[in-house]
Amino acid sequence: MMMNYIGLISCVGLLAIPAWAGSSMKVNSKPNVLMIAIDDLNDWVGFMDGHPNTKTPHMDRLAAQGTIFMNAHTAAPHCGPSRTALMSGLRPSTTGIYAHVFDEDLEKTPAGQGIYLSNWFENNGYKTMGKGKIFHHWAPEGAFQEFDGTREAPRFGPKPEKRFTWDTIGTGTDWGVYPERDEDLPDFKTAEWAVERLKQKHDEPFFMAVGFVLPHVPWYAPQKWFDLHPLEEIETPPYLKGDQDDVPPMARKIAEMLHMPTADWAKESGEWKHIVQAYLATVSMVDHCVGMVLDELERSGYAENTVVVLWSDHGYHLGEKNRFAKQSLWERATRMPMIFTAPEFKGGQSTDGPASLMDLYPTLLELCGLPANPKNEGVSLVPLMRDPKAKWNHNAITTYGENNHAVRSQRYRYIRYEDGSEELYDCLKDPNEWKNLADNLEYEEIKKELAKSLPKINTPWSQHTYLRCNDYFTGKSPEVQK
Repeated sequence: MMMNYIGLISCVGLLAIPAWAGSSMKVNSKPNVLMIAIDDLNDWVGFMDGHPNTKTPHMDRLAAQGTIFMNAHTAAPHCGPSRTALMSGLRPSTTGIYAHVFDEDLEKTPAGQGIYLSNWFENNGYKTMGKGKIFHHWAPEGAFQEFDGTREAPRFGPKPEKRFTWDTIGTGTDWGVYPERDEDLPDFKTAEWAVERLKQKHDEPFFMAVGFVLPHVPWYAPQKWFDLHPLEEIETPPYLKGDQDDVPPMARKIAEMLHMPTADWAKESGEWKHIVQAYLATVSMVDHCVGMVLDELERSGYAENTVVVLWSDHGYHLGEKNRFAKQSLWERATRMPMIFTAPEFKGGQSTDGPASLMDLYPTLLELCGLPANPKNEGVSLVPLMRDPKAKWNHNAITTYGENNHAVRSQRYRYIRYEDGSEELYDCLKDPNEWKNLADNLEYEEIKKELAKSLPKINTPWSQHTYLRCNDYFTGKSPEVQK
């Protein structure tokens, strides 16, 4: 399938270059950075073969130009802690940020005492710009020289006066055709902002962060995006009734989402295909917005000297393990797309080496020739960009709550919870994680080896975090009045 994406490059015609991009254009000694963040996007993208009905031509085009990290995982399976970890370079187990945190509270936590990724670039001579969802809400004050976004602006909208199907307190989950025009969606406005910035002349290298919110709930999009995914052609993901029967009670406790649909409900109500269709429609819509930005990058004259990274903050269950949600330590919630393209690096390649969103910070620094941040807890992925089959001794770690961790190697997923209970899956033989092997004595040595990657530090919960998705997290959250 990769050959199809490589072939896409040859189909891209010569695009107009602005007048200023000729002899008067200053050639920066360091590459620019375009960072595209997508909210709640799992592996249902064409370049990862994640779902047969997905249509993501623009992200596929980018994948054809760079390196796809097929085995990439989030630092935390929820927006707030995931983005804080990525931008600070510090693991949740180091900062104690295991749940959401308001942007203005970050400075009160260990994460805010370091140097954010954008500030590291600013300190090294870059112009920094951003719009949309980069941190959990928008961005802390001072994180960018120019930032377009406030807490008061709508992020997950617009919304109809009344929900279409799912009207449960505690979630924005719903699905359906709305609004009529792309122009009414925040992501379209974010793409337009990025296009305008790429049209401008920048005398110094820039770091531009573009944060899209779809396919975060509610799964609303105009009719044309639903039309791309006819209901009669929709396939629902693999499902095993009783899938959670062999997992420890702690696994069910932290993954419980009583305000979200279950696969059992979706099957009985006949809504499962509608949910999948709506999710795919929002994925196609955000792919279109990505395409707007990529097209302008090509027209701008900056393309030959710009590092592009595209990532999602975590994955998402669409019925697997009887749940529609993120917020678990299983593959569906931790795995997400990640692509790097960079000048002078080969495109159209992929690697199965375990990678983490924690690795994004040090990778961008190395690609841009900037000094490393010694506090970063990730590792640079540049060796895998040079040789996707290079020997790689790093596992991906995901944390969800204090001392609850998943270790993902190239083949296995090992989970250990705070009470010592465990799960182990052979992801090669059992990609759906239907059979927990943790109690099988044949795998004791494998568990011991994977356990060596577990974080040695487990900082207590920060009192600036909040999450009330279930009894476990509500009990850890302070009374937040914001």
